[in-house]
Amino acid sequence: MLLEIVFEHADWLVVVKPAGLNFHSEDGEAGFVALLEKQLDMKLWPVHRLDKLTSGLLLVAKSKQSCSVLSQLFADRQIEKFYLAVCPSSMKKKQGLVKGDMAQGRRGGFKLLKTQDSPAVTQFFSASLKPGLRLCLLKPHTGKTHQLRVAMKSMAAPIVGDTLYSGEIANRLYLHSYVLKFTYNEEEYSFTQLPDAKELFDIESLIEKEHWRAPWLLAWPSLSRN
Repeated sequence: MLLEIVFEHADWLVVVKPAGLNFHSEDGEAGFVALLEKQLDMKLWPVHRLDKLTSGLLLVAKSKQSCSVLSQLFADRQIEKFYLAVCPSSMKKKQGLVKGDMAQGRRGGFKLLKTQDSPAVTQFFSASLKPGLRLCLLKPHTGKTHQLRVAMKSMAAPIVGDTLYSGEIANRLYLHSYVLKFTYNEEEYSFTQLPDAKELFDIESLIEKEHWRAPWLLAWPSLSRN
């Protein structure tokens, strides 16, 4: 498997992870990091990760030093991330905020709580994709495990293909890491990668219609007002 490299910096890489590929090697099967190291013939340091079922953009560092810097940017919420997801149109609201603590649920999943001690925070917009389905643009402000999947489940609209959270059975989980935007060594970077235009992710015309090519420029409500 040849992984697509979107951008190569002296200190790091932006790479596309396919859906269905484990992030780490498991049960004798090479994962995303191992495959990339073999492809480039170099040692790499993962900065963040995606679930096996999720596709899209990932940052990978070329050294411990750059990994430390990028990890701190994530910790300080200085890296903007945007995701795309396909959800049923039964969602409780078409745009807004999902905020709450998360706790371990059944079958290895998580659930959203009403408490706000250390909440997962997600903003989203959505647009009609086809009858019964909406395309969601998700902006996570925290990095909790399964955060986006749990957020949409809490909206009564589990992501299509997300059977762990009662989503409709599909050929894949329709969740994709779409945009990464950050400043590194005083230089700004933004990377945008649409998912492969297959099945329900044939969405380029809708992205253009909704002006979602540069989602950081959209009128996201201030979190201080929520």
